[in-house]
Amino acid sequence: MTDPQSGPQPGAKADAAHWPVEIRLKKAEKVLEIDFDDGRAFSFPAEFLRVHSPSAEVTGHGPGQRVIVAGRRHVGIMELVPVGNYAVQIKFDDLHDTGIFSWDYFYQLGETQDGLWRQFLDDLEAKGLSRDP
Repeated sequence: MTDPQSGPQPGAKADAAHWPVEIRLKKAEKVLEIDFDDGRAFSFPAEFLRVHSPSAEVTGHGPGQRVIVAGRRHVGIMELVPVGNYAVQIKFDDLHDTGIFSWDYFYQLGETQDGLWRQFLDDLEAKGLSRDP
């Protein structure tokens, strides 16, 4: 249950359709793993999360303004900061930290990860960019 004055109540699922039951940050492997309450589990490379950050820096400020983020092959995750009960802020080691990743956004990324990654690689190639710094 959510109280509009104070935000999500402790232990509440807020309004997320998908709820994490376990989150594992594997810094050495540069991977974030999330297990959801419906049994689905996703493994996200830090680079994938960085280039799909929901921040305005990456998504732009309107339709069709998405920015292709190149040169992040070696990016890592320094920290995960809880945002209420509904999301986390990821602090990447390239100092990007403005994206708020909701549980539903993580789930959507997990379900579409292969296609999003292929599209990202195609976009890099089309623009003559590289994953390398």
